[in-house]
Amino acid sequence: MQFDAILFPPRRAAMIAQGFWRDRTINDDLDACLQHRPDKEALTAVSIERGETRRLTYRELARLADRLAVGLARLGVERNDVVSAQLPNWWEFTVAYLACARIGAVFNPLMPIFRERELSFMLKHAQSKVLIVPKRFRGHDYEQMIADLRSALPELRHVLVIGGNGSNDFGALLEGAQDETPEAQALLRRNRPAPDDITEIIYTSGTTGEPKGVMHSSNSLVANVVPYAERLRLGDDDVVLMASPMAHQTGFLYGLFMPITLGARALLQDIWEPRKAVETIRSEGATFTMASTPFLTDLSNMVAETGLAVPTLKIFLCGGAPIPGPLVERARKTLGTKIVSAWGMTENGAATLIKPDDDDERAFNTGGCPLPGVELRVVDSDGAPLPNDTRGRLLIRACSNFGGYLNRPHLNGTDADDWFDTGDLASLDDQGYVRIDGRSKDVIIRGGENIPVVEIEALLYRHPAVGQVAIVAYPDERLGERACAVIVTKSGQSIDFREMIDFLKSQKVALQYIPERLMVLDQMPSTPSGKIQKFKLREVVKESAPSAQAAAGG
Repeated sequence: MQFDAILFPPRRAAMIAQGFWRDRTINDDLDACLQHRPDKEALTAVSIERGETRRLTYRELARLADRLAVGLARLGVERNDVVSAQLPNWWEFTVAYLACARIGAVFNPLMPIFRERELSFMLKHAQSKVLIVPKRFRGHDYEQMIADLRSALPELRHVLVIGGNGSNDFGALLEGAQDETPEAQALLRRNRPAPDDITEIIYTSGTTGEPKGVMHSSNSLVANVVPYAERLRLGDDDVVLMASPMAHQTGFLYGLFMPITLGARALLQDIWEPRKAVETIRSEGATFTMASTPFLTDLSNMVAETGLAVPTLKIFLCGGAPIPGPLVERARKTLGTKIVSAWGMTENGAATLIKPDDDDERAFNTGGCPLPGVELRVVDSDGAPLPNDTRGRLLIRACSNFGGYLNRPHLNGTDADDWFDTGDLASLDDQGYVRIDGRSKDVIIRGGENIPVVEIEALLYRHPAVGQVAIVAYPDERLGERACAVIVTKSGQSIDFREMIDFLKSQKVALQYIPERLMVLDQMPSTPSGKIQKFKLREVVKESAPSAQAAAGG
């Protein structure tokens, strides 16, 4: 696979000179853990789905990674080949990434919610050579789903199934001592990636009608997690709970990458159950977690209902959407935990955080201030800088910025001076704290998950009854936002909520992307040129919530 990460080379010299790029990979950090703390517990994976808890020391984790790396190499995986993994927060996820890093393969995490439509695009676009999936998870048969797609994916050579049988069994690659032969050891030494090599491709939904493959190197990832951990005062004695999906950049960076960088312990939970989370925090001594606002709401409510305190949890970092003030106050009182707000993107990680010593109101009034190596700028529609406390387009220039979108350089959104247009509308105060005030790009964030609005709208336009469609957000106390489809039908046609749901399901989209409400109008509010005015639709949807058709159970 050839990677067009054109944004990295122009800034390398400056990043090295300023110390933001450290020229190290996850292999260097794992090797350091093997040298200094080989028998320390590195990973505790609590699987509600499988009813088990798996514990691995750094020695055991490295051994499994080496075995899988050799196994992948024997399947024909070479340096710069893409290995995709559609896995929940299981220990195999961490082992899969580390194995790829051992042999210079590029890891491509895929959300478990993705179905045929999303997967067929992503696997083909990334030219994935190997895909790792569970046999079943939460009632869905992943092995069968992929079998139905194989004929359209000529680059996909192997599908490894956790819980599979025969030649496709993932577990078979972890058995024996195939990594101990001289040939295997030479292979592991020879194929290690360099810090500027692409180590991760992760897809993000946006406004272009298709997912975009974000390319990261070890340098861009390390440039984020090190200052992030330093600001939060995290170290090797911390226990990092990660219940957010590790196939999201949040889970990948701060539940997998950061604990190894610190020599800390990762604590994984595969299905979000608030009671289990409380029990796990208490029994395992979790000190830190990061998740979107619904997780914070659920955790606070569970502690309040049960009276089970979580005294070890020092910090709950909340990202994905602004945190309501009452939630911060309630969570602070109920959990006794510092609530830290953050802002970031898949393209650059959590780039701004409040500081642990900041007043609590900073958590609901701002998204924090920039980490070292991060610059923010707010500009008007012509690109001219705006004064403090003035709303405008948010640009970022950061040491952790991505290398570009795979095979889509025209979408990189970065100017000649390395400023990236985030698509957010924001203001900066006189101390450099950012306040996100909306989005210039057409994205809905539901519980931390970006909904690909343009893609779902395009699908609905295929329905024979749909004349016009626009999908807009409406507020939700728990998830932050939900999606409503607003439709004008063709003359003499009709569509109801159930028909819309059944149609989108027939298109094999992820269930979480299906709008939870439908509103049918006689005509759309529009500009003189005919452009739909979504800002007006948002107000209509917000005001008419009781009369709009709604999804059962959301």
